[in-house]
Amino acid sequence: MPEGHILHRLARLHHEHYAGAPVRVSSPQGRFADGAALVDGRVLTHADAWGKHLFHHYDNGAVVHVHLGIYGEFTESALPLAAPVGQVRMRMRGVGHGSDLRGPTACEVITPGDVDAIEARLGPDPLRPDADPERAWARIIKSRSAIGVLLMNQAVIAGIGNVYRAEVLFRHGIHPERPGKSLSRSQFDEVWADLVELMRIGMERGRMHVVRPEHDHGAPAYAKNRPRTYVYRRAGDPCRVCATPVLHKVMGARNLFWCPVCQPA
Repeated sequence: MPEGHILHRLARLHHEHYAGAPVRVSSPQGRFADGAALVDGRVLTHADAWGKHLFHHYDNGAVVHVHLGIYGEFTESALPLAAPVGQVRMRMRGVGHGSDLRGPTACEVITPGDVDAIEARLGPDPLRPDADPERAWARIIKSRSAIGVLLMNQAVIAGIGNVYRAEVLFRHGIHPERPGKSLSRSQFDEVWADLVELMRIGMERGRMHVVRPEHDHGAPAYAKNRPRTYVYRRAGDPCRVCATPVLHKVMGARNLFWCPVCQPA
């Protein structure tokens, strides 16, 4: 599932290409036809994101809300666009640029009040300038739940997914099964600051970069054209720092990876 940096990158890209001018919006697949009709030809005023949610705001008050889920993705192209390929839920065309959306969990027209309600359910987003980490700390310090679970809870911190969860805990030597309430304030502050930096790098580059330069060598990444990770999808491989085999388990229905030496229980 795309993590928050991808949605912020899309918001910035779509704002740059579409804001301030009418946008032609259609639904070649047909499932978003009614929603597309409400915003087709309207001026997009701005695009923004909160966690894993993307919002396109139009001048008539309508907002297109997109949640990519596991399979959703945008493809971006210069105009003219080719004939739609696959199940294109939403097609956007502006001045010289077009976007096709396929496979999202949500693609709907909502009101500004609905946007407020969605954002009220979400925790602070490390990539937003208005983020308040105190809200996340207040929930974590009171919880007996594992920090590995809490970091994936979008109501605690918005935008964190499986990769950032595994990697930020490794970078700070925190075992994923530690109760949230066992973290010190300094540990939380360091994790939050690291998430802000790592996610900003991911947003700028379009790819996650989580391995420090001194460790960025040795075994290749878990997939082609992906930067190296410390532990994510490296079960059984030697830790890049201490060479201990990386462990794996399922936590909250998601795969979890950690080093038992660098992240002691």
